[in-house]
Amino acid sequence: MNPASRNLINFAAFQLAWFACVLGGAHDKVAAGTLAVAAVVALHLALAPRPGPEARLVAIVTAIGLVWDSLIISLGLMSYPAGMFAPGVAPLWILAMWALFATTLNLSMGWLKGRPWLAVAFGAVGGPLAYLAGNRLGGVEMSEPALALLVQGLGWAAMMPLLLRLAARLNGFDTPRAPARRADLGEPSHV
Repeated sequence: MNPASRNLINFAAFQLAWFACVLGGAHDKVAAGTLAVAAVVALHLALAPRPGPEARLVAIVTAIGLVWDSLIISLGLMSYPAGMFAPGVAPLWILAMWALFATTLNLSMGWLKGRPWLAVAFGAVGGPLAYLAGNRLGGVEMSEPALALLVQGLGWAAMMPLLLRLAARLNGFDTPRAPARRADLGEPSHV
């Protein structure tokens, strides 16, 4: 499959699963959204030439999301109407959203790699907009929306370039380069 088709499939699958997760969270149908994400992550790993690095990326980004969104909840900036499994801990469907987001980092969001200031700007705007959309759809509640979105913007501005650097290191869609042979380096080979 060519990279453009992979990116298009990744973008479309992300959008569909994102809406399934947010609407599931808003209407106490968390399992439906979480299953949609599981299907997208499975497809993502099946399409990856090297699924191991991509699986590690999904796991690490999900762990980062657990810490970040749990912090936001603990600060009282956001709360979720459904899917909470422990007080002060991000709900399962939000963790699924982080796993889903991880699937975009080496594909449809890959164009941000190597552009740290653009990644900062994208995070500063895109992160809060996603939470605002989630709020409008009923999946997340904000006690003080302006403050909550400001904190999300600052957090995402810092996280986005770091997540993209992590994705570059754990890229299962990038074909690894073979080590240079001694003859290619101009050194005599004694084989």
